[in-house]
Amino acid sequence: MAPCSRTGLLAPQIRTIASATPTGHGRLQGRVAIVTGAASGLGRAIAFRYSAEGASVICADIRETSKYGASEEETRGTTHDRINEAGGKAVFVSTDVTNPVSMENLVERAVEGFGKVDVFVNNAGVALESTNPQPVWEMPLEMWEREQMINSTGVFLGTKYAARQMMRQDAVGSNGDRGWIINIASILGHVGTNNMTSYCASKGAVINFSRAAALDCAEHGIHVNSVGPGYTTSSQTELAFGDEKRRAQLQGKHPFRGLGQPDDIARACVFLASDDAQWVSGVYLPVDGCYTAR
Repeated sequence: MAPCSRTGLLAPQIRTIASATPTGHGRLQGRVAIVTGAASGLGRAIAFRYSAEGASVICADIRETSKYGASEEETRGTTHDRINEAGGKAVFVSTDVTNPVSMENLVERAVEGFGKVDVFVNNAGVALESTNPQPVWEMPLEMWEREQMINSTGVFLGTKYAARQMMRQDAVGSNGDRGWIINIASILGHVGTNNMTSYCASKGAVINFSRAAALDCAEHGIHVNSVGPGYTTSSQTELAFGDEKRRAQLQGKHPFRGLGQPDDIARACVFLASDDAQWVSGVYLPVDGCYTAR
């Protein structure tokens, strides 16, 4: 969900917006990372944080700018331009995550430009019911199929082509690691909620797919993990929970500091792509301010 600088109820929760400026001694120094859905929201935050930690970033999305209403921060430039202006290395590759040819091309473009792929973040996703809630008996098949294609099939394709490339590469460091795949799921893949059966199903698929893929990839030194973001301050959250009473209720479901920031999720993705996670694979990591602790 896209970061936004809003006033009112969400404002007290704002803590840190990631800087794209490389530190020169980051936890991902020298690594090459692909991030899908990088034009806005969580993908943009992950790309910024990865750059700040020393990675070269391939920003993949349908378009360079957000399809939805851009936040104030997102009007300041595209993700890859902001990274390059800050002294990092980034390129944009137009990508349709539901198209196998497009996803294979994304990996090939990364290898052509940077020589390898160390990290692949399957972040692109949609929550169609967030602004058009549907009980299961009224949900159109077209909505179900589109959400599964983007949220689930897109993750499968990204994992497939990333793992295939990583298996060809030399190990990074002395531990035999060949790559890190991080799949963005959701707390709603772990727990259900009414009027969002398609979204919940698609994100639940991501969690268990990631566990199974981790077993496939383990012998090749490729980590596969999933992350379950809670609700973060964003233009989409603001749109879906428009009135003050509903926003207050949503904040109350996150006992630890209320709503999160996109950078909270990005920092978790740094950990899962770093040497600090050298014995971590097949894990579902909720980053949700205690939402799922109940």
